[in-house]
Order: sequence, then structure tokens, then C-alpha cells
Amino acid sequence: MARAEKEHILVVDDAQDTLELVQRNLTSEGYGVFTAGDVGEAIKLLESAAVDLVITDMKMPEVSGFDLIRHVRENFPDTELMMITGYPSVPDAVKAVKTGAEEYLPKPFTDEELLSTVERVLEKLRLRRKARGVESEVKRTYHGLIGESKAMQIINDEIEKAATTDATVLISGESGTGKELVARAIHYESRRASAPFIPVNCGAIPSELLESELFGYVKGAFTGARETRAGFFQTADGGTIFLDEISETSQQMQVKLLRVLQDKEFYMVGSRRSQKVDVRIEAATNKDLLNLVEKTAFRDDLYYRLAVITIDVPPLRERGDDILLLTSHFLAKYAKESDKIVPELSDGVIDIIKGYNWPGNVRELENFIQRLVVMSESDTIDVQDLPSLMRFRAPSKSGLNRTLEEVEAEHIANVLASVEGNKTKAAGILGIDRKTLRKKLEKVRNKE
Repeated sequence: MARAEKEHILVVDDAQDTLELVQRNLTSEGYGVFTAGDVGEAIKLLESAAVDLVITDMKMPEVSGFDLIRHVRENFPDTELMMITGYPSVPDAVKAVKTGAEEYLPKPFTDEELLSTVERVLEKLRLRRKARGVESEVKRTYHGLIGESKAMQIINDEIEKAATTDATVLISGESGTGKELVARAIHYESRRASAPFIPVNCGAIPSELLESELFGYVKGAFTGARETRAGFFQTADGGTIFLDEISETSQQMQVKLLRVLQDKEFYMVGSRRSQKVDVRIEAATNKDLLNLVEKTAFRDDLYYRLAVITIDVPPLRERGDDILLLTSHFLAKYAKESDKIVPELSDGVIDIIKGYNWPGNVRELENFIQRLVVMSESDTIDVQDLPSLMRFRAPSKSGLNRTLEEVEAEHIANVLASVEGNKTKAAGILGIDRKTLRKKLEKVRNKE
């Protein structure tokens, strides 16, 4: 009987008859099957397709099945592994399991042995995913953007459409949502992919220096200009320049940017000769630019030039179970960096992660998971391993059933998270002094 939802299996063997036999048996059971004749081909398939299980032969020319298992375990932690071999031995079986294989099946094997072993391995994988709260069995990654929610599907579609043109793009969204990733995705999907992508944080460069940084300067243009130096626009020629925090630019700079957009030319600081440039401009903001336009804090003509294509990146709280996919991704990433086993999350931790508001969005989640992995001394992360304010945020009550004290504690937790734990900034936002904030935090901890 065919399966309602197919798992995808990659079979790797240098023997063509074995590949055909295993593929035929697995396909008849409804699995999606890829095949590869060597490890190199297998790695290419893994990088381009979602694979749930890799079945590999042990002995193959040049690179062995042990090497493939090691590579998969290090780079694809959510893919399961199984080894088959015509040269069975106890030491090899032990080595296969230690390297990362879930099962070791000696040849020749019957159809029933193959299918029962595959089902056993996949059932363990399903249970592990379910324990993490990850119902989906395919993680969608698109130029670093991870997510399967409807909101992210819309974003991916908008990226593909924007990539077919050279029109300017304005990307809006809260801090930490991944606006630069969206800009990069548009660039690398476009005809300009082989040319530079140059990100510029306009808010991080002092306004008096921004012009020379963007357009460059000639020798002698100002004190200290000992040589002519190109700016970001020249560096990005033929490619894309990404102007992040575009709302932080001065009115004077906005006029100069408008000229680049209209005429595709600019003046280096200290030069009287204009320069032509072939650059696509993408810009991003975490503020409401139209509101700034109404307040005359941002030029309306520049706004309409930038907003030919607009993309609004949704906050993490509106992306449903994407938060679980991202959590799994960051766990694997930082476990690898720390040379640790990917930790499992308890049900309580998963509930808290799903219930938290994440004012800092994906960036806050990533920092949170990194801290958990680095500080954890166990293969399992439980509620007591979380920061105290995060533990207090456990979704035991909601709506109008909470006390004023609980609502206050939640608000303090959200404000602290939004300023990455800086108590001075949090106290300023809350309108209290640090001493009062410290007392309130101590009161929360004493209640735990």
C-alpha cells in the first residue's frame, strides 16, 4: 500500500544491480528514492534535495561509506543513516554505529529485511522530530531563509519575481526578521548574481562620513584624503548595493541618492566630474517610511523611487511553526560549532519557545539558542536550563485570566529581551530606575 506522505531516501552504492534492487523495493512502498553511484554524487544530491534517510554501501572506490556517514552526521543532522555491506564483520558494525549509522544490514538481505529495517529507522526519526515539535519532515531553506509557513512562501515568491527585474526594492520589517537575507536572495537569483553584493548599514556610519563612504573621494578632497579612494557604489558596479536603515540618512544624502536612482550617476567627494554606475539598489527599513514622509522626515520623491517593489518581512510571531524549524537549525549549527551532540529539547522548553513573543525576532531566537547550546552540560535541555525570565514566560495563563503582577512581569521580560538584557536601557523604556527594576526581577525569581 502506498504511503500518504513519502519520505525521501538516498541509496548510495557502486553496484548498479544493488541500486536497482533497493530502489525498486522502496519505490513499491511509496518512498521517494534518489540513487548515487559514489560519495561525490551523493553529496551533491544531499545539497540540492531534502533527504530523510541515506542508505550507503560500506566499501566504494576512493571514498568509503564511513566517510559519507561522517559527512552526513556533521552537515545534515536531521537526516538518518543506514549502512549495507557485502563484507559483514562485528568491528565494522560497531564502527558504523559509532560513526553515526542507526542500522547495519549485511548482504544478501531479503526484501522483508530491507523494508523492515528502513521502517524501523524512519520511525525513530519521526519520533525524534515529533519530540522536538517539528511536524514537518522537509525543511525548506531558500538562500538562507528557513521556513514553510504561508508567510514565508509569499516572501519566496516575491523574491523570485523581484529577481527577474532590475527595479529598486524596498524591504520593510522589524529588526531581526532577516531583511538582508531577503536582499541577498534577490541578488543571487538575478542576472547580477556573479557581480558583487555590497551591504551598507546607513545607520552605523556617521552622517558626515556617509557620502565619502558611498561615493568615494579624490585625493585632497579633505584633510586626510591622501589618495583617491573608491566608494561602495563603485565597488558594487554591475551588482547590487543594499542600503540598510535607509531611514537614518540625512535630507542632503537623500537628494544625492535620488540623483543616483534617476540618472545612474554620482560625484565623488571633491570631484567635479560625474561617474556612471550600473548598480541595482535595494533598501531596507524597520520604520514606517510613509509616516516619515508625512512628517517630512523622509523625501517623498526618494520613497517612491525606492518603493517600485515592496516586500514586507513578517515578524517571527506571525510565522507559526517556522519557529520550530529555525530552532532545530540553530541547535544543529551551534552544536557543530561547539563540537557537541545536538541537544534535545524537553516538551516544556518547546512550549515556552512557541509561546514566547520574540520581540527581537529571528536574531533573538538565534542568540537564545546559541546561549543554550554553549551553556548546556547535558544532551537534553529542560525548563530549568532557561533564563529565569524565560521560565516565567511559560504559557500557563493567557488573556484576561492573568494577575496584574503576571502581566507586569511579562512586559518586563519582553522589554529586556528587546534590548538584549541591557538593564539600563530596559529601565529607561519602562520609566523606572535600575534599583526598582532589580527589585522587580528579584521578586519574579523568588516566586519560581
